[in-house]
Amino acid sequence: MTYSKVDGVELPVSRIVMGTLFAKNVEQAGPVFDEFVSQGGNCFDTARHYGDAELVFGEWMWERGVREDTVVITKGAHTPECNPAAVTRQLDESLERLQTDFIDIYFLHRDNTRVPVGEFVDVLNEHKDAGRIGVFGGSNWSLERTDEANEYADKNGLSGFSVLSNHMSLARMVEAPWDGCLAASDAESRAWLAEQQMPLFPWSAQARGFFVHGRAGVDLLDDPELVRCWYSDDNFERLARVRSIAEKQGVDAVSVALAYVLNQQSPTFPLMGPVSVEEARSSLAALDVELSSDDVEWLNLEV
Repeated sequence: MTYSKVDGVELPVSRIVMGTLFAKNVEQAGPVFDEFVSQGGNCFDTARHYGDAELVFGEWMWERGVREDTVVITKGAHTPECNPAAVTRQLDESLERLQTDFIDIYFLHRDNTRVPVGEFVDVLNEHKDAGRIGVFGGSNWSLERTDEANEYADKNGLSGFSVLSNHMSLARMVEAPWDGCLAASDAESRAWLAEQQMPLFPWSAQARGFFVHGRAGVDLLDDPELVRCWYSDDNFERLARVRSIAEKQGVDAVSVALAYVLNQQSPTFPLMGPVSVEEARSSLAALDVELSSDDVEWLNLEV
């Protein structure tokens, strides 16, 4: 495992983050979590909106006694409850469900542009000052609203958004998988991230399995959501190029696709969502994939 520093987070953060959306119970998810930790992973992403995932992850963390060694990310205030009052209520619920009194990294799961951005900044600072959350930011927040939040924070002597969790993957979203999703895969977003050097925690960094062997292809139409969200001529060309590099390096294509996200000009901590130990190992192999800057451009059809 490799790690990077995120300002405001005490522990070094593993460059790959374990997602918990798949977690139904400790018996099912525990072996995958254990494999991640055994390979040095220490950062887990969950959300109040993810069904029982917080409960399962909290139970696993308590059973293993690893809270002090873990960077906990959770999210709240998802649509339609995207307002400052919901932030407080759902944070209370998340802390209880996770069996902890502190969240290392807290994201607003969605934005509500009808709410003045300062109201979100104010309530997040209240919880930060109370020692309930560490750093915070937006998930599926536009760059413009993020800038606006930080301008408000600067003018009022408050902490601003220092992390972002928008989608990024080598495959470009054709259609958003859920309402209110925003991506940071485009050139403008990547340039903004590089200039700001803001850590990005991208969800669906492997494009919902688009690069998994046997999942995607012109004639493979059995997964309607994969087809709707990811099928395009450009993405199939990216898939072909990923497979070319994967064959040369003797790794799975999904590892190369994740390595692309890791090799940006800004700090990235891609989320993975394996449902088995084998899938976790395949994703973690991305850390050993070597990509030059030319490779990164070639994979993204820039040359």
